[in-house]
Order: sequence, then structure tokens, then C-alpha cells
Amino acid sequence: MAFESLTEKLQNVFKNLRSKGKLTEADVKASMKEVKMALLEADVNFKVVKNFVKTVEERAIGQDVMNGLNPGQMVIKIVNEELISLMGEGAEIAFQPGKAITVLMMCGLQGAGKTTTTAKLAGKFKQKGKKCLLVACDVYRPAAIKQLQVNGEKQGVEVFSMGADHDPVDIAKAAIEHAKKNGHNLVILDTAGRLHIDEQMMEELVRIKQNVDVHQTILVVDVMTGQDAVGVAKDFDEKVGIDGVILSKMDGDSRGGAALSVRAVTGKPIFFAGMGEKLSDLEQFYPDRMANRILGMGDVLTLIEKAQENIDISEEKEKEMTARMKKGKFDFDDYLESMKQMRKMGGLTSILSMMPGLGINASQLEDAIDEKQMARMEAIVLSMTKEERRNPKLLNPSRKHRIARGAGVDIAVVNRFIKQFEQSQKMMKQLPGMMGGKKGRRGFGGMPGMGGMGGMRFPF
Repeated sequence: MAFESLTEKLQNVFKNLRSKGKLTEADVKASMKEVKMALLEADVNFKVVKNFVKTVEERAIGQDVMNGLNPGQMVIKIVNEELISLMGEGAEIAFQPGKAITVLMMCGLQGAGKTTTTAKLAGKFKQKGKKCLLVACDVYRPAAIKQLQVNGEKQGVEVFSMGADHDPVDIAKAAIEHAKKNGHNLVILDTAGRLHIDEQMMEELVRIKQNVDVHQTILVVDVMTGQDAVGVAKDFDEKVGIDGVILSKMDGDSRGGAALSVRAVTGKPIFFAGMGEKLSDLEQFYPDRMANRILGMGDVLTLIEKAQENIDISEEKEKEMTARMKKGKFDFDDYLESMKQMRKMGGLTSILSMMPGLGINASQLEDAIDEKQMARMEAIVLSMTKEERRNPKLLNPSRKHRIARGAGVDIAVVNRFIKQFEQSQKMMKQLPGMMGGKKGRRGFGGMPGMGGMGGMRFPF
């Protein structure tokens, strides 16, 4: 998970700061030296780190901080503010007014995840009411056109293609005409990438911009390439001109230095971050939320937005489940529904990593939550009859033995799971305030099964 190692190191630095009742200048400088090393190890650009640490140190040595009631917390606040400043203001892709067609040109090196990100972007904007047209302008990479068509189909978005024997400029021009005739108001051009930056690629991108009215050029960079990602962004901006960046593969890089360097070096905003392989795993990039994640403060707003986008339970069923949970009467069918909805949101590990106050990082979460164990629990429930799921009191010893055989587990595992489930039911009665939430405005209680995380006693 992105920033995992950086978060862990910074939390150790801040833990030491909080333990001091009063800070000296030497304390601040020693802490900033550790912060500097943590940022460099996270592959943040050296000049960016140098300026960042200098700014934080100058602010932290001010009298208000040194003599404050909680100086350690005030230093953390400064670090948070400077991290947000480093990543710039939150920015969104701008659209043409009214019914005018907006044209976005996607660019990037081969292997950066450009084609997948292009399809993710189309799906994102389709949800917001845009009629999108994906355009296959990569005529060089084998199967690039097919990949876009497959992903476009999954997103329910039309893909325009003229095959691999046409010039990308002609394809782009024909796509615009197609969009005008068919009422599309967003055209996204998926251009060709190369293994490295070369004149042919840059010339082709420039030609497309000269012949088609491109409103925004968006660069997709792979954060796993670290410092190279910053260099790539700089080169593309100088030779083609970019309006913003999308960071791909954020879930695969525990350092995340590119996210902290790209904006500071290029001055271009970060629009989105790819947080997984699924076509839905594209998050709007909010500097303040990302800073909170880096400092281990969670990201509640993104979690709630994920719930709103991914939970497809009807309002009536939601109210019914919430009422049962309040009374401690939810059953094993509710449990299965909870598992289904959690998977849509990226799994329990992803959900918990966004919750503030847990004080644990992604690797610790993975150790604490055994996905295989969760699959076994689900197998136990699926081995029950419909009547047993709805009425757990029917589960006598002989039924439990049958269920254990069906799930391929020991009887002791079944007994432990059922006992934990009963404890969760009792706990739900004691936490009515965590339930509730209205359609379109779900808090944690509005997410089926999420209330069971209090005290981590839900039978996972």
C-alpha cells in the first residue's frame, strides 16, 4: 500500500515528539533529520525534501510552538499543512460548458497503466452523467486496441477504432466527427506509449494536438518507478505540454515518493490516483486526505464516498438490516451481504486502513486480518440451510458437524465462529449510535456489517 513505510517511520518520529512535555530546538532538529531520512527513503525528490524540511523546521522553532501547551502535536500539525502544500490544491478535470465536446488526450510511457486508467476515467465520468467515447489511437502496441475495447465494454462505454493501419491523427479527427453525430460530450484519446521517451512519440502527440482541439492533456505516471516518474512528467510537460497527472499503481508502491514530488517539481496538479487493478479503483486525488493517510490519520471522507459509489443495497433493505442490527437480531444472511459489500469497497483491509485512530499500518492490518480465514467463515455460512442462516438457534451439535464437513473445517472452528457471531449480536445492541444514516449520505452505520468492527469483535 502506498506510503506504508513512510507512514510507519513518521509515526515513530511523532510518537517521540508527543512524549516530550516541552520541545527544545535540538529536539525539533533531531526530529526533522529523521523526517528527512524517511522522505528520502520513500524516494521523494532530494530538492523537494530539502525545501520541505527547511520550511517545517523554521515554523516549528517559532516561539508559539516551543512554548505551546502541546508542542509535539503542533509540530505534527505543521508537517500536515506542509504536506498538503507540497501536493498542491485539489484539482478537477475541466469540461467544456453546455453540450460542447470535451477532448482529453491521455499520454504516458508503455507499461504505466495508461490504457487501463483511460477506461477507469471513462467509467468515473459515465457515473457523473457524461456520454463518453474512448478512442484507440495506439496503433503500435500489440493488442492495445483490443485491451481498450474489452475495458470499454466492461465500463459500458463505446470505443472508437479504425484499426492498426491508420494514422493516429486521422483516427482522432474521425472520432471527433463520430462524437458530434452521436451525441458524445466527452472524448478520451488513448495514445501510444513507448518504453522510453523518444522523438517519434512526442512528435505524434504534438501532431494530434495541432489537428484536434485537445482541451486537456493528461499524463499517466507509474509511481513504482519513483524518481523516474518525476523525470518523465518533466519531459512530457516540456515537449508536449501537460495539464495534469494521474498516478497509477499507488497500491503497489509502499514508498509513494512520486506523489509528493510530481506536483512540486512540475507545478502540475494531480487529478486522480489508481489504487488497485479493478476498473473502479480510481480515486480523486485530494492533497489534504492524502496527507492524513501519510500521517496515519485515516481518510474517512474517501471511505464514505466509496460506500456511496459501491454499495448497491436498496434503501428499504438497508433500513431493515439497520433495524435488525440495532436489536441485535441480524442473521447469517446479513453476514453474507456484509462480506459482499465489503469486497466491493476493496476488502476489509482497505476499509480499515482509511479509518483514523487505529494506529496500525497496512502490513499490520494484513497480519491481523487473514483473508483465507474470512473465506473459511463464508464457507461455513454457505454450508448452512436457509432456515439455519435466518435462525441461528437451530444450530444444534449434529447440524454443526454437518456444516463443518460441508465447509471442510474442524468442528471447533464452527463453534468459535458461531460464538463470535453471538457476541457481535450482543454488541450491536449496545452500539445503537453507530447505526443509521440516510440514503446517499451513509456513515459507517449505513454500511451493512460495518458496525461490527467496533472492538474488532465481528467474526472475521
